[in-house]
Formats: sequence, C-alpha cells, structure tokens
Amino acid sequence: MDTNYITFTQQIKRKTGIDLRLYKEAQMVRRLTSLYEKRGFSSFQDYFQGIDKDNELFHEFLDRMTINVSEFYRNAKRWEVLETKILPNLLQENRGLKVWSAACSAGEEPYTLAMILSKFLPSHKISILATDIDENIIARAKMGVYPERSLQEIPKDMKKRFFTQDGSFYHIHPDIKKTVTFKKQNLLADTFETNFDLIVCRNVLIYFTEEAKDMLYKKFSNALKTDGILFVGSTEQIFNPSSYGFETEDTFFYRKK
Repeated sequence: MDTNYITFTQQIKRKTGIDLRLYKEAQMVRRLTSLYEKRGFSSFQDYFQGIDKDNELFHEFLDRMTINVSEFYRNAKRWEVLETKILPNLLQENRGLKVWSAACSAGEEPYTLAMILSKFLPSHKISILATDIDENIIARAKMGVYPERSLQEIPKDMKKRFFTQDGSFYHIHPDIKKTVTFKKQNLLADTFETNFDLIVCRNVLIYFTEEAKDMLYKKFSNALKTDGILFVGSTEQIFNPSSYGFETEDTFFYRKK
C-alpha cells in the first residue's frame, strides 16, 4: 500500500471532508496519478501542496473526484412551473415553507430551489433540507463550487446574482448556502421527517425497482402535509397517483389530497 497516497487521503479528508478511502484504491490512484503528472507534479505530496495553494487546481481535483451528472435548473421548463404556479399556491397558505430535496447529489437541486424561493422570501426565512446517501457528494455540495457545465441552463440574471466566478469554476453566494442543511440519508432504509410543504426528488427513482418506488411514493406521501407537493423528474411520471393519496397538480407535480 502506497504510504504517500494514504497521507494524501488524510490531508484531503481534513481539508474537504471527502474520504477517498471510500473509493476503489487502485482506480483512484491511477486516476489521480495521471491528473497530477499532467499538471507537472511528481508525487502525491507535491500535488497536495499544489492544490492547497492553487484554487483552480483544487477545484479541478474536486471535479475529478465526484462524478457529477446533475446541473442547475435541469429541465428548465419544470422549474418555471414551480416558480410561476406551484410556489405561489403553496405560499398563499404559508409564510414559510418546509422543503426537502431528496437525493440531492452535489447540491445543484437544493441551491436551485433556494435561488427560486429567494424571489418570494428573504433568505433568513428559507430553510431547505437536502439529503443524499453519499457522504463525499454531501461534502462537495457543502462547498458550493461548480464547473461551468453545471450552470448551462441557469438564467443569466440568476447566474450573475448568485455566483462568483473563480477561473473556470463558480462559487455560490454565501446567503444561498446558508439556507440549505445537508444530511446523510438512505431513502429506502431511513425514516422521513414529516409536515413538508414541498418534496423534490428528481432523476433518482428511475434507478429503483417497482417495489422500491411503490414504497417510496408511500413514504413521500406520509411525509407531506395535506396539499403538499411532490416534484419528480421528467422520466418519473406516477401512473396511479391516487393509490398514494396524490392527485396530479401539473406534469411531474403531485398534490397530497
């Protein structure tokens, strides 16, 4: 076992909260060695010193670590429906909303929610729970740093208002970061909090069996208030919503009866 690499994993854990030991070692050593050699470093120690001092190198390293398939405003038309129809209806009844982004990946979804909610509420009144099973992806989400490709669908005014550019990466505004609380959670095994006004769970259920989906729709329904909304992904239409106590509010939006 490469002691240089072990030291490197410890330094990265201290710096970022990301535990490289959760990844397959041989594969990760290969991937990182090729990355640091490409950048002109000769060892893991040299490379750590480099990424500790140079933000661009550091963000490049993070981007290589976490396989990020999410993006802000993914399927923008659905987010427009959330902003123009769903949220105004929910906010008629409530001054503040209890919101959950389930299986939040690297944070693009809950931060998108926070940015949209900030059009309706001051930031100190926005509180979003964001959960994922992957501790490393949560550590990454808490940093709030994203490559350009994650921001492709975001409206220009929001990009300007809520992000600061740093080389080829973007930092999300601290006020938006403060509105989101990240926690580790296993959707299938763990119990859910209750009384949510809005649950967003998109592009995740496609990976589950029909039995698991059935169980999750029941759990989501129980976690929502009456008239609360479940927002699912664009390949995840619920074909029998009434069997879970839902009715269709709009395409991919379901209201608890």
